[in-house]
Amino acid sequence: MAPQLFGIEHILYLIISTAVSSAALLLAKKYAKTEKSQQIFLKAVAVLLFIAIVTNRLSQVFRYDEVRWYLIIPDSFCGMTSLVLALAVLFGKRDNNVLHFVWLLGIFGGVSSSIYASYIGQGATVFYLPTISGLFHHSISATLVVGLLMFGQIDITYKKWYCTLFGFTSYLTLGAFMMQEFGMSDAFHIAEPLIEGTFLTAWGMAPLYAVGYALILWIAEIVKKRRKKTDAS
Repeated sequence: MAPQLFGIEHILYLIISTAVSSAALLLAKKYAKTEKSQQIFLKAVAVLLFIAIVTNRLSQVFRYDEVRWYLIIPDSFCGMTSLVLALAVLFGKRDNNVLHFVWLLGIFGGVSSSIYASYIGQGATVFYLPTISGLFHHSISATLVVGLLMFGQIDITYKKWYCTLFGFTSYLTLGAFMMQEFGMSDAFHIAEPLIEGTFLTAWGMAPLYAVGYALILWIAEIVKKRRKKTDAS
């Protein structure tokens, strides 16, 4: 019998992964006091994330009777975000523009897709490679973003709002290409909803994401202003 959403295997995974991620972040916060040590921790997590997403994509390539090499390209917001986030941390500078696009998708998509793991019934066990690698890359993505925020590697500001617009447009462009060239109707949920029977296509999610992101930027600016007043007084 395949594992069930919120079944025993799924719940155990959520408990264990949350405990491991929390412990890693707490230990990093306690012992990584220098910029160098913080970078080592973040890049180590980024390497794990890169391994997880590449493993997940390769498992999709060989999942079917016919090898489908085009599936090496992540075809979802979460999958592409995991890949882009890992590379942005490994090769980019702190607070680079790419991070300003992927950080919110990384933490929200990572958490929500670990909890509501609609893909969990792919095989007879949660350890079926496409399933476990999918769970891993979502969890590690969220952990990495929390680490970046914890160590101040991202300065959340409205001045970088255009990064989100550019990134979202790039995702949709790639999705349209994959639909056209490979017949993938669910690529980046342009034509098919994230959850069957809902309005959550890319077009339905975009305004929700924009409103949520705007609220976060607004709150971040309020917090910054209050901190400046407190420091000045």
